[in-house]
Amino acid sequence: MRAYQLYLIEEEFASHYFGRERMFFQLFQEYENSTGSLKSILAKQIQYITKPIPGLKLHQYINQQLYRKKDFQTKKGAYYIEKGKRSKASLEIKDKYLILKASGNYDAETCFFEVLRKSETSFLAIDMKHHRYGWLKPIKERKLV
Repeated sequence: MRAYQLYLIEEEFASHYFGRERMFFQLFQEYENSTGSLKSILAKQIQYITKPIPGLKLHQYINQQLYRKKDFQTKKGAYYIEKGKRSKASLEIKDKYLILKASGNYDAETCFFEVLRKSETSFLAIDMKHHRYGWLKPIKERKLV
C-alpha cells in the first residue's frame, strides 16, 4: 500500500525551493523521526512553510469534479475511488495536510492527484515509507532576462 501526505506549501517557499524538493522531504522525515524539543522546533518550521488546507473549498471542488464518476464514493468525510479490484484509493482532508492511501495500479490515486493539482498550485506529495516526493503541479521556472 502507498500512503501520501499532501501539504500546501507557501508560494514563496515553493518557488524558491523548486528543484530542491528533497529538502522538504528531509524536513518532514526529520520531524517524523524526532522527539522532544527538536520535534517542537521542526513543527514550527513546518507550520511556517505550509498553508492550512482550505477544507470547505476543497470538499466542494472534489465533489464537483468527481461526483459523476461511478467509481467515486464519499463515506464519513473521506473520499474513495475503486476501479474494480485493480486500483483503490482513499483521501482524507485534515487541517494541515491530506492523506491519500492507494493500492493496486496507479489509476485511482491519479484521479485524486489530477483533481487536487487543478485545485491548488503548490501541493507537495510525500510518501515517507517509499521515500518518494514531488509537486502535483510542477512550478515553472521563471526565465529572467
